[in-house]
This record gives sequence, structure tokens and C-alpha cells, in this order.
Amino acid sequence: MCYLLIGNISAFISDDCTEPLVNARLRVYLPDGRCPTGNDPKNYIYNGPGQLTSAQVEAKQERLLAETTLDERGNFTLTWEQLHLFTEPLELDISLHHMPEQAGIRGIVSNYHLSTVVPHWTRSGQRYVAAYAYVIPVECWSQIRANYGTWIIAGTVRRLQASEGQSQLRVEAYNVGNHRLLGCARTDDQGKYQLRFSKKELTSKWSTVSEPGHENGPDIYFKVYRDKQLVWEEDPATAMMPGRRSVAPCTTININIRESAFRKTPGWLGSWAVTGRKSSLVRH
Repeated sequence: MCYLLIGNISAFISDDCTEPLVNARLRVYLPDGRCPTGNDPKNYIYNGPGQLTSAQVEAKQERLLAETTLDERGNFTLTWEQLHLFTEPLELDISLHHMPEQAGIRGIVSNYHLSTVVPHWTRSGQRYVAAYAYVIPVECWSQIRANYGTWIIAGTVRRLQASEGQSQLRVEAYNVGNHRLLGCARTDDQGKYQLRFSKKELTSKWSTVSEPGHENGPDIYFKVYRDKQLVWEEDPATAMMPGRRSVAPCTTININIRESAFRKTPGWLGSWAVTGRKSSLVRH
């Protein structure tokens, strides 16, 4: 009998924003006979993963049932053959070599136990099919990103006092220590953006101030463009405000742009122009 397990592994950046674990390695193990009973699989979805040592990973090798690499959306498909109806719990682990923005760089290898669950198998023809999803809590993901020396900043760009996000904008983040561009991203149809960078983008001043429980990071400010036109920029002093100093590896910053920052240019140009450049932000 063929078994098919499909699903997704991602991580919280904030309460309503996630990112996939691109190219991470997912491993499924047979049970070792010591799995506690009475575990509800739902309880594992938001529990933090437990880090494994190299010795612990090696000790489980003989029980390895199947493994695969997550795609660019964190999705996976696993198949294996089993002669009998499979009702045992499965152990699921993840192996990381780098963060998504470090593609092509083989960094430190870290392994984590995600959960031990009994999938809800449904028969479909000559195979049994089940689904599984796991979302790493933001506190855990922030620490994992810190271990790899990487940051992700997410948020929404809106006009002040307007509910809809501003699409097709380029958001750029700068390190106030050297005014160097850290990273950029485009807003989607809802005005949302996700901007990533790593330690290699930090070449001079690091902020010495950090929020409790977070690694030191850069002090940042933003510029916003529509195509090649600058439509919004913040005073670099904004980087000294709470929420901008020593940003955590997982940070949410929503950018609210005053209505006066835009005006429609008369005549045939019909493009956006800058008339004001003061920033307003909301941080969650």
C-alpha cells in the first residue's frame, strides 16, 4: 500500500504574516515505541520546535521513513510503501542549512523536532492520503534567524487614514549607521511587503541597544518608490525611534504615508510626485 503525506511548513513573522521554510529538509521517522499517548495533533501546530544535536539525529537514522526538500512555498510531498494499515505516530523533523535569502550559501546545519503525530489517513484508490501543516512561532523563528545572522521585516504600506494598502511600490530599508541600503521589496496587491537582509549588508556601525530577548540589529529608516520616482522618504533620525533601533530578526513595521505625499501631476504626465516627506509609522 502506498502512503502519501502532503503539507506545508512555515514560520510566523507576526500574528497575521508568515514566510515559508524554503529549501528546508523535512524528515519523517518511524516511531521508537516511546511516544506518549493522548497527544492531540492540533496541539503541535503552534508549539515551538525542539533543537536536536547531531548525535540525536544520527541515532534516529535507522528509523528514517522518508525525506524531501520543501519548495519555494514551503510545500512538500512524501510517499512511501507500507504493507499494513499505518496507524502509528510519525516523528517529523526539519533540517536547515540557510535562510531563504542565503540561497547558494551552505551555512550552519541545524536540526529541529517539529512534532509526533498520527496523521488522519484517508483511502484514495490504492493509497492512503493525509495532510500536515506546521507553523513555527515568531519567538522561535526570530531566534533561529538570529542564529543565521538574518533579518526579515514585514508590513503594509498605506496612505494615512486609508484602509487599503498601496500596491506596486518599492520599499527600501537603510542602516542609519552608514546610510547603506540593507534590502528592498515590492508591495503586493494589498500593499504588503517582506524585506530580508543578512549580516553581510552590515559593514560598519551596529546599534548597541537591543530590546530584551533580541539580538543586536541595525537602526533603520525607509524610502518608498513608485517605479523610479521617490514618493516618500523618512528623516534618518526616525531610526532612533522605538521600534527602529536594533530591529529584531523578525520585525513588523507598517508604513503610513501622509496624503500630502502624493499629488497627481497635471497634463499628459499623469504620474506621482513628491510634495511631502515626513513619516508616520505603526509598529506591532
